[in-house]
Amino acid sequence: MTRCTMKTILPVCLALICTSYMHSALATENGSPTTPMGTYEFGSGFLPPATPGGTFGLRTAWYSTHDQRTDNGSRSPNDFSLDVLSIGLAYIRMTDQTLFGARYGFGGVMPFFDMEANLDVNVGGRQVFHDDAHVLAQADAQIMPLMLAWQPAANLGISAQFQIQVPTGEYDQDRLINPGLNHWTFSPIVGLTYITEGGLELSTLSQIDVNTRNTDTDYRSGVEYRNEFAIGQHLDNWTLGLGGYYYDQLSDDKSPSLSAGDGRRARVWAAGPAVSFFSPGLPAVWFHVYKEFGAENRTQGYNAAVRLAYSF
Repeated sequence: MTRCTMKTILPVCLALICTSYMHSALATENGSPTTPMGTYEFGSGFLPPATPGGTFGLRTAWYSTHDQRTDNGSRSPNDFSLDVLSIGLAYIRMTDQTLFGARYGFGGVMPFFDMEANLDVNVGGRQVFHDDAHVLAQADAQIMPLMLAWQPAANLGISAQFQIQVPTGEYDQDRLINPGLNHWTFSPIVGLTYITEGGLELSTLSQIDVNTRNTDTDYRSGVEYRNEFAIGQHLDNWTLGLGGYYYDQLSDDKSPSLSAGDGRRARVWAAGPAVSFFSPGLPAVWFHVYKEFGAENRTQGYNAAVRLAYSF
């Protein structure tokens, strides 16, 4: 099934940065998932083919929220809004070399953010603090030194990656929002895609993020887990269906600024329509629009993304 093996899901960075003034209501430092969500949907078990020039990708994504949730899922009394436009450039080079019975490859992503945020902290129905910021800058780069692709059958793909997020993005601990997070993150990733004879696709991908300490703030975010999923029907060159993600923080944050029991853990669901297009000789295209729900200790909003990829 050639059209499946040509697919690639290219990770690019979309972070949801909130604010250091809301540690009591948000988990992970500033309420930000360390690595992007809503990146994978269809074809997450497949990686690109081995080609002389490799695979180049471009992703434009938009995230918007005006809704901050507390640890019981209720709406925060604070007024907060965040809009993030991200543009990510990705490169993946798969080879014919094998490791553990899989094709070996490597890759990287360089993202750029245009971010705008406003915060009003309210106490007793009265505004006690206001801050806002607008930042256009490079975000944290992602390097994948190990990418493995197994294909036990034409309609079954299994992928594994080890990703390192490098603190290359612009960061200022006194600013409301930051494209960079000022710490390293190490992420094992496993994906699977199965396509039935009738063209029904089931894709899933799981990732764990292990974070180092932010040396400027002496804050270490907890271990994070996410699962991205999609179900859709193949119709000629199109795949139409539903995608989404589940995010859950597995361990408490650690910081001298947090008292015992204050390392509150975040979680959220997201779902919405997803579409992909692939035809040999043309760029592959993915598009989705997700709505988040069931959030705790973080923001709840919308994201939309368009991705393009082409193998040379």
